[in-house]
Amino acid sequence: MGYMFERKINYYETDRMGVVHHSNYIRFLEEARCEWLEKKNMPFSKLEENGITIPVLGVSCTYKYHVTFEDTILVSTKITEYTGVRMKVEYEVTDKKTGKLVLLGETKHCFTDRNLKPINLKKYAPEISNKFEGLLEK
Repeated sequence: MGYMFERKINYYETDRMGVVHHSNYIRFLEEARCEWLEKKNMPFSKLEENGITIPVLGVSCTYKYHVTFEDTILVSTKITEYTGVRMKVEYEVTDKKTGKLVLLGETKHCFTDRNLKPINLKKYAPEISNKFEGLLEK
């Protein structure tokens, strides 16, 4: 799978049972996606300078196993659909120490201008579109 993001779990991210609260995984996916785009020389700040925003249209998570305080997770990130108007990013979260699958997730996005009007990135910013196209994995 595409890019690998590593993150240590903080105490405040756990719930009363001592495991990571389910809502935090959405944050972890976003952290992984943002760092990945930054490493690909497409940080959100650069995209926004070009008038491009990438709103989230939907999030789906299937929880397979739990992690706790001080565990380290690996978040694998890849684009599996890209049209220039929309994209889908898939994630696998694993426990670094045990290798156990923790979560399968996906986020769906569209591309908009500063006014949140949908755009076709292939026409609006072909150079940036080509970079996204290059990240597509089937």
